[in-house]
Amino acid sequence: MIDHFLKFLQYEKRYSPHTLQAYRTDLEQFQAHLEVIFPGTTCESSDHQMIRSWLISLVDQQLNSRTINRKAASLRAYYRFLMTREYITKDPTYKIKALKNKKQLPVFVQEKDMELLLNPLMFPDDFAGWRDKLIIELLYGTGIRLSELINLPDSDVNMYVRHVKVLGKRNKERVIPFSKSLGLIIENYRRKKLDLFGDNTPGTLIVTDTNEQCYPMMIYRSVRKYLDRSTNADRRSPHVLRHTFATHLLDKGAELTAVKDLLGHSSLAATQVYTHNTLEKIKKIFDQAHPKSGN
Repeated sequence: MIDHFLKFLQYEKRYSPHTLQAYRTDLEQFQAHLEVIFPGTTCESSDHQMIRSWLISLVDQQLNSRTINRKAASLRAYYRFLMTREYITKDPTYKIKALKNKKQLPVFVQEKDMELLLNPLMFPDDFAGWRDKLIIELLYGTGIRLSELINLPDSDVNMYVRHVKVLGKRNKERVIPFSKSLGLIIENYRRKKLDLFGDNTPGTLIVTDTNEQCYPMMIYRSVRKYLDRSTNADRRSPHVLRHTFATHLLDKGAELTAVKDLLGHSSLAATQVYTHNTLEKIKKIFDQAHPKSGN
């Protein structure tokens, strides 16, 4: 039934391969727990206490509350699916409560560190160098997600009006403008790619050294390589550059609703997490300047 559920998510819900893999992993981990603790029990025949025992085991493994809640959400979605298909008559996750999440602020790169990172001298003047520079400039300059970057068609980058068309979560399309300097990087990269591979490319903007569509680990390695040279940020991933894009825009006075649309968020609640740094700056200015701030 798990395979039927995943096909439902893939073809009817249009979930990304990354999300589908997360669901599969969560459900298979739960099944493995049942096989050890409750031999002969399947996901479909489990009950509330069995699910609770698995979640407790995850707490004992010191997984963070956000991860545990995500795994519990995977189970909820699966049992809802089984209920709608009338495969079960009672939802065993009905009384399962979410753990309280510790508020985690997004990690971002300071402006001075981004200036160092974007220094042209950081990148070699060859195909791989221009590609790595483009990866970082695109992530920071547009705020697109890793999956959106990987699947970005070359044809969806419009150089005349300087915008990129992105297909985001739930197949929602959005258009993001980009700077003139980023446009020049795209042009240089395209020339290098054309010289190396001609017109016979997979159609995506970013390709590997062997002219294939790029993949997540390649992007991670590239971003980590250059962030290691320029910042002491706790995390150094493609998503950190997305956080940095949003944080820097808000610091410079961008409207929250505009940043929401650029990021492709479905609600303002997801975007408001980036206002923390701006509010901290406002508070610091108040403490330094207002006559009554110390009272």
